[in-house]
Amino acid sequence: MKIAISGKGGVGKTTLSALLSREIATRGEKVYAVDADPNPTLAYALGISRNPTPLVELKEMITDRMGGAEGFFRLNPRVEDIPDKFSVEHEGIRLLVMGGIRGGGTGCACPENAFLKALLQHVFLERNEWMVVDCEAGLEHLGRATARGVNCLLVVVEPDIAAIRTALRIRELAQDLKIGKVRVVANKVRGEEDIKYLESQLDSMPILASVPENPDIRTARRSGTVFPLPLPGLVAALQNLS
Repeated sequence: MKIAISGKGGVGKTTLSALLSREIATRGEKVYAVDADPNPTLAYALGISRNPTPLVELKEMITDRMGGAEGFFRLNPRVEDIPDKFSVEHEGIRLLVMGGIRGGGTGCACPENAFLKALLQHVFLERNEWMVVDCEAGLEHLGRATARGVNCLLVVVEPDIAAIRTALRIRELAQDLKIGKVRVVANKVRGEEDIKYLESQLDSMPILASVPENPDIRTARRSGTVFPLPLPGLVAALQNLS
């Protein structure tokens, strides 16, 4: 399956992306973890001490693939070799870091964005492995249609009205992109009261699984260590995806 993980900033997308990728890998499946956040931190959540060079920074490679003479660039660059060539393997997971535009005032970097979009479409539509994509916070990835083609869009929500409003807006944009399966993972849940609150506010968005608030996860992130598996909420999420 191709799974994109979305939601408001700070709700735990990167942590859950890492834990979900690890859970899939423990089952013997080949899985790519794709960091599509302009501020990539998925490597650290996976226990990789050094962040790989983001693809967007490989200017010569992108220029070679995209062209760019006289301001024109290819809309369908060759990308099929990129996932294997530029990913880093760690404990059965291959990490691919997209990256984002560096520095204020640097503009839209259209060739780079077009290249990353083409690459994401390739991994969503033409690869056979599991893909877990940690999207950037908010709505931008849907506005640019980079999430088109996923089998499931998981929206991470905590019991917070701002996170809920973001989730509802994400659902609207996902419908525009014809993403048929949009599900919620409730994170940092403290009990049944939080679940009832989320159910009352999410306008019938199905909650795939809930992950209790766990101080050990927060401690692991601070120390740069990985949280031990299995995590029951994510096991339930994988079971309910099928």
